[in-house]
Amino acid sequence: MSSNIFAAPVYKLEELNNLFIELTAQNCNQRCKECYIKFPLNKSVKDFISMDKIKEALNDTVKENLYCIYLTGGEPMTHPDFNTILRLTLKRCNVCICTNGSFLNEKKIRFLKRVEEEGENQIFFKLSLTHFDEHENDKSKYRGNFRQTIFALKTLCNYNFNSVLNIQNSYNLEKAEIINNFSQIFKDQNITQTDLQITECYPNFDEENLSKPSAKTDCMRGRIVCNNGIYACPFLANDYRGRVGSTLKDYSKIITAETDFCATCSKNNNYIFTIS
Repeated sequence: MSSNIFAAPVYKLEELNNLFIELTAQNCNQRCKECYIKFPLNKSVKDFISMDKIKEALNDTVKENLYCIYLTGGEPMTHPDFNTILRLTLKRCNVCICTNGSFLNEKKIRFLKRVEEEGENQIFFKLSLTHFDEHENDKSKYRGNFRQTIFALKTLCNYNFNSVLNIQNSYNLEKAEIINNFSQIFKDQNITQTDLQITECYPNFDEENLSKPSAKTDCMRGRIVCNNGIYACPFLANDYRGRVGSTLKDYSKIITAETDFCATCSKNNNYIFTIS
């Protein structure tokens, strides 16, 4: 007799290699129409994480084999102590800034290169688009997002920064079409140090993507530090279903993947937030 009851897959943290720090949950200078974060429309939320929480997280993971620390948000560069946080985390390992790119003018990028050169670790950047056509992209993001992002990638390349461009494939385009068109854009703009990452849009759970756990998910190699605790991944930040503990001294290494965001990871079967 068949059963219609689905059992959500369970993922175990294999090793803490990627530490995400949510610098702000809902502070952002833009309002992308398809962002997975629900921002208030008419006010700016000052919910910045404290330096004490960041220092605590770094102390609690001193014995972990961290490859990279990811500064996320909201928009992480709105944090008033962003430069101090960047220098602090860079002392530990490589740092990836997950940003909408709006703060990345040439002056800021030149400053960030000087910060990187103060030590031995690298700064990476992760930006996102939804389409290779400027008009279609800006419809799902915000006006000017496409040009702003391409300019940021080009300028980062000029200063020898490595970056990742994530394509949120909400238009259900063919992968080859995305790759070919962005390859041409990169060639035309002389962008040579940017990797392309394609993420399919958010499916609902069904029997197919519940049949077995995926081989690659962010929750198998990382955890995110938020103002109110530790969560399995950035998708589940501040969602009770993804909460695994209050600090990194004592937290669960098991997560039950029961949300539609978990279905996204299951379908993609690849890291969505990490850069490698």
